[in-house]
Amino acid sequence: MSERPVHGAAVRLHHVTRRWGTSVALDRVTIDVAAGSFTVLLGPSGCGKSTCLRLIAGLDEPNDGRVEIDGRDVTPVPPAARGVAMVFQSYALFPHLNVGENILFGLRARNVGKAERTRRLRDAAEMLGIGHLLDRRPAQLSGGQQQRVALGRAVVAQTPVCLMDEPLSNLDAQLRAEMRREVLALQRRLGITMIYVTHDQTEAMSMADQVVLLRDGRVEQDAPPDRIYAHPETTFAASFIGTPPMNLLPLERTAHGLTIAGTTTPLMTGRPDHRGPLLAGIRPETLRLAAAGIEARVTHSEFLGADTIVACAVGAGAARLLARLPGRARLQPGDRVAFALDAPPHIFDATTSRRIVHAAETPTRTATPVST
Repeated sequence: MSERPVHGAAVRLHHVTRRWGTSVALDRVTIDVAAGSFTVLLGPSGCGKSTCLRLIAGLDEPNDGRVEIDGRDVTPVPPAARGVAMVFQSYALFPHLNVGENILFGLRARNVGKAERTRRLRDAAEMLGIGHLLDRRPAQLSGGQQQRVALGRAVVAQTPVCLMDEPLSNLDAQLRAEMRREVLALQRRLGITMIYVTHDQTEAMSMADQVVLLRDGRVEQDAPPDRIYAHPETTFAASFIGTPPMNLLPLERTAHGLTIAGTTTPLMTGRPDHRGPLLAGIRPETLRLAAAGIEARVTHSEFLGADTIVACAVGAGAARLLARLPGRARLQPGDRVAFALDAPPHIFDATTSRRIVHAAETPTRTATPVST
């Protein structure tokens, strides 16, 4: 194979604001994307992630701030001169053109020579395994094949930056997993900067070098995926990342330490120097059945094969507690159980939702775990 390497370019949004009337889509957002990295913009619908992508592509303009690519201010630069390619959720294939013509459409528009077009098409088709599809029309392709064609169009552009707007959302679960691996392998092979928009945290955690978690037009946290998982800065980040999400439970201060409101077993022996109301953040996978510990009442269990998700009521007001237990936990609604912790809890300010403690203390264990 003879494809020529493409060096990625750094991308920066600097204090970018985008408004439509009184509605603010982005509020002074700053994001730095390293050259050659795979960066995921993650968040719920309406958080501003697709708006960021459109601003980088030049399909939209900021009201304030600037967009930089490879250190150059491209805010006033038209899309065709920015050195970016884009893959859309809808694939955006021309139904009257065959696969080869769809892939080469942008190169023809830029008057790239025939020999160069032929070379790039051959390399892209070989890379994506679609050489046998070049004469077919989009209607004759499966969803995964159409996605590969859309990727092919981005590959032949040979731009240092590739933008992807929820490109896998139309595929079934098994094909999504397969395409995640292919997209990541493609990015690594080409060495380009890839900025990928999704609301799916599994995609973000499995693919990204950097995750930018957005909420209501602001950056909630910007870090590698393992950092966001292990050290969420806010309750939103804690609850958005992880399957199932982190448990967030009200705490009480007692003479023995911090306990879940309405319970007696301390979660940690230390007491943070903080006067406001507190929340404990507990990952479901850090809970284990024990002879004694955090007492709870089972309300529901869901067997998933490799593990079981157990929902419980705990403490004052019957707060919801989720535990992810290995194998099949044969528990019924109404069963009384107790949990030990395998990792210290996170402590959040209940008023500001900011994390104030990632406890260094070993959590209190009152008994050894029991078999499920």
